[in-house]
Amino acid sequence: MVETKARHRGHGEDSIYFDATKNRYVGAISLGFDGTGARERRKVRGKTKQEVRDKLKVLHAELDAGLRAPAGYTVQAALEDWFAGGLSGRSARTVKLYRDGVAPLAERLGRKELRKLSAADVRSALASLSEHMSTRSIQIAHNCLRRAIGHAEAADLVGRNVAALVRPPTGCEGRPSKAMSLDEARALLATAAGMSRSAPGADERARGAYSLHAYVVLLLTTGMRPEEARALRWDHVDLDAETVAVWRSDRAGGDTKTPKSRRTLKLSKMAVDALRERKAAQAAARLKAGALWHDTGLVFTTSVGTMLDQHNIRRQFRVITKAAGLGEDWVPRELRHTFVSIMSAGGVPTEEIARVVGHKQTSTTELVYRRELRPVITTGAELMDTIFAS
Repeated sequence: MVETKARHRGHGEDSIYFDATKNRYVGAISLGFDGTGARERRKVRGKTKQEVRDKLKVLHAELDAGLRAPAGYTVQAALEDWFAGGLSGRSARTVKLYRDGVAPLAERLGRKELRKLSAADVRSALASLSEHMSTRSIQIAHNCLRRAIGHAEAADLVGRNVAALVRPPTGCEGRPSKAMSLDEARALLATAAGMSRSAPGADERARGAYSLHAYVVLLLTTGMRPEEARALRWDHVDLDAETVAVWRSDRAGGDTKTPKSRRTLKLSKMAVDALRERKAAQAAARLKAGALWHDTGLVFTTSVGTMLDQHNIRRQFRVITKAAGLGEDWVPRELRHTFVSIMSAGGVPTEEIARVVGHKQTSTTELVYRRELRPVITTGAELMDTIFAS
């Protein structure tokens, strides 16, 4: 009779044992020791030994491919690593935009281990979001997840980018941008001017809104982007020549959206007058603030000279639209849409409108900003003075 001895596990071989506390078999792979001398091990669990052996094979394949994701490395951890190291050179505002954009998707997938994430998981999560989010919001969320997993893939933390295999679904129809009619634009200008004159006795929200008079006039009569107006400096405004140089914006690096967006515009008479009033009001605010004043050189500032926050501007702008009888569902960017519509109704050709508002292509003017286009020849500042002469 031949005796057989139980073979002991060789050095470097995997171990499989039963964990009574979890009622599961556990398979462990030894990865040696880390820099502190502590043993590194990767574990898998299953109901049967065969299930554990299969999982160990997959784990070995990942290790052979050079993947070294720590145990429990989740989708949320991958997103945080991307926010921290994959967005260098981006502004804090851009990072926040991405954080907010991917948050609904992270709520559904964030706790899942990255290496266990499947394309089906991503597709299912996006489908659930499509029931109450716009197509654009879904695209932003999917793009952030895809880039975060790509960042992890480059760091050998995952084998493939499953988000790149998924095409985001169509979501709900978002709120379309709109433009004011000529009568509505006139009412807005009159109200903004009236609030400017009555500011000292106004309540706190109205006092904030009154300082936007020149801001409203400038956006409505030049088509400037809100971020361009927020970053506008006095040394780029020539009130004697009645021009404004749009060379900066409140974006990462301070540059305009595109090279084509850098432009010098003729100002309408009403814009010049409003900017003169703004300059005088700012000088008074500087004297009142004293040592608290920040000399930023900006045209539109807070009471201590710092840049206006876009969210505060939006709230204050809605105070004006409400007072003008237009409701509270307007945003400053729609003054740009209004400018394009008024220019179009006044007979300015598409090419000229695109040049004034800084569009790279006329198709953007036609498809995104157009409300009415007629092929007649005229130009900007003079047209605005004529339309709003009353």
